[in-house]
Amino acid sequence: MNLRSIRPIALAAAVATGGAGAAHAADGYTIQSLNDQPTPEFVRDGNSVRIRVTAPSTALVLRSTVRLNGQNVTSLLVPDGSGALAGTVTGLRTGVNLFEVFAGKTSGPPLARYTVSTALTPQLGCASLVGIQIPPALLDEPADAVTITSAVPTAATATLPAHCIVRGTANPHVGANGTRFAIGFEVRLPTQWSGRLSFQGGGGNDGSIGAATGNSTGGLPTLARGFVVVSTDGGHTGGSAASFGFDEQARIDHAYNAYDKSAVIAKALTNLYYGKNPDRSYFQGCSGGGRQGMMFTQRFPEYFDGVIAGAPAMRVATGASISAAWESQVYRSIAPTNANGQPILSQAFSNADLTLVGNAILQQCDALDGLADGSVNNYQACNFDPGVLQCTGPKTASCLAPEQVTALRTGFGGPRNSAGQPLYVNWAYDPDISNAGWRSWKLGTSTTATPNSAFVSLIQDAMANEFFTPPDPAFNIFNFNFDTDPARMLAEDAIYGTWKDDQLAAYRAHGGKLLIYHGIADPIFSVVESIDYVNRVWARNGGQAEGSTFVRHFPVPGMVHCSGGPATDRFDSFAAIMDWVENGNAPDSLLATGAAFPGRSRPICAYPRQARYVGGDVNSASSFVCQ
Repeated sequence: MNLRSIRPIALAAAVATGGAGAAHAADGYTIQSLNDQPTPEFVRDGNSVRIRVTAPSTALVLRSTVRLNGQNVTSLLVPDGSGALAGTVTGLRTGVNLFEVFAGKTSGPPLARYTVSTALTPQLGCASLVGIQIPPALLDEPADAVTITSAVPTAATATLPAHCIVRGTANPHVGANGTRFAIGFEVRLPTQWSGRLSFQGGGGNDGSIGAATGNSTGGLPTLARGFVVVSTDGGHTGGSAASFGFDEQARIDHAYNAYDKSAVIAKALTNLYYGKNPDRSYFQGCSGGGRQGMMFTQRFPEYFDGVIAGAPAMRVATGASISAAWESQVYRSIAPTNANGQPILSQAFSNADLTLVGNAILQQCDALDGLADGSVNNYQACNFDPGVLQCTGPKTASCLAPEQVTALRTGFGGPRNSAGQPLYVNWAYDPDISNAGWRSWKLGTSTTATPNSAFVSLIQDAMANEFFTPPDPAFNIFNFNFDTDPARMLAEDAIYGTWKDDQLAAYRAHGGKLLIYHGIADPIFSVVESIDYVNRVWARNGGQAEGSTFVRHFPVPGMVHCSGGPATDRFDSFAAIMDWVENGNAPDSLLATGAAFPGRSRPICAYPRQARYVGGDVNSASSFVCQ
């Protein structure tokens, strides 16, 4: 693929990494929990934890000092015969506890740290929350109208702990055409609380409240990790439809207000239920949820300590939507027509054509990482051009017609106005073009002149009813004017877009961390866009060495939108962000698996590195390094 708009900043020195169960820090000093628990960072019962401390040498570890919440607990540890200290440390306090290891008995900075939480229990009964009045001092606007409509005790299951499910609404209003709006939210409060809170982002146009369990890209849901979890409908109901866009306040709620209010309400309920505020707060979301996470880092930088933003819709109104219109028009222009001369979009490329392109991308780029394994890891060096497939004569099954080649070049090159000025970024060539996800978004499957691609059904609706100011319900995506229509979406972008603030000064000052992941094969939001954003943030913050201390990006080879595709798309990003925030360990890679490749694991490397095969078991992540 051609990532011409990506200009990598010089590679910084390697940063040590670790999972949620261990803190890896300076010069080989580590603290590791030995508790046999599915979530070792959360001790549900008792006030003790078994730990192991290592140093670069046995002599250094024997001279180390280990402190728990500032108290010296080194005497509780003994040499374990492998050059480390190990033992059971008692005296954990309720809530968050901090282990630190120091060189000798000095008062210098800790060389490793590890956070352990013990369970806090509710101070109120679950059912008593129904109708409770939240004190104005706990709300960001004392006049906010908050109603708790239900609070249901829920027994533990095989996957989730016992918890209280609270539902309610905030700030109801009657909008355009007499439509009733309100910010709906759900907060789940575990019976054994780790002292942490997570916001579960939505997606698309929201319009419904997702079960606030905190499901993520891999690993346990955050509710199962002992978190309070909150979700919201974005301030309206109606599923994916964008008809709420006729109401100005509903637009503002969906842009940022509903998430602000829901976060504040969740923290207020946490305070009431447990008698204290969260010690740490996190956000995770993908697509629209990724945009919401980025919004928090910019508009409300003190709300969250760590944000996971997957495939963020950061410039959906004035970027990705324009690209959807561009590609729809480009591919429709070469589509065969029916008897009435009407083009059939889905037939611009047959499945065999797309398979031909996908295979050609693999043939050219698969082995660039040192191993041909059905995945393009070295995406930055993949300079594929569909012209290699152009027929020299009539169209056959083994080549593309000239107009198909031109359409791919034009579509992947990104939209431009009549003066040739780019209106969005270009797209990465990935072998996933041959899979159903690319077709469903770009071309659809309709065999009639009425297309059913997601670009036509979803993006057209969003542009007509939400992104245009004023709304234009008669809008047709095939009539989008690339010279005049972008201006109709500037007002919405001003409240909805999250692509302009590339400094994040307040979020960095808060100590926040931002972890972005994005599928290279994403057909909706180009990975080039999110990588470009990270480059801009780094440039505004002293370069990669400084900028990557609080913002990192993980491009996922083969992954389509948020998950899926021929990819290792399951990775515990939440453990990584927690280890970064609480133990100071910035992740260099994420260990990933995926249903597309049973038995395979791969490192998802932090940009600008890619996974390179260095020998050994081709299915093991340990056979790859990030370079």
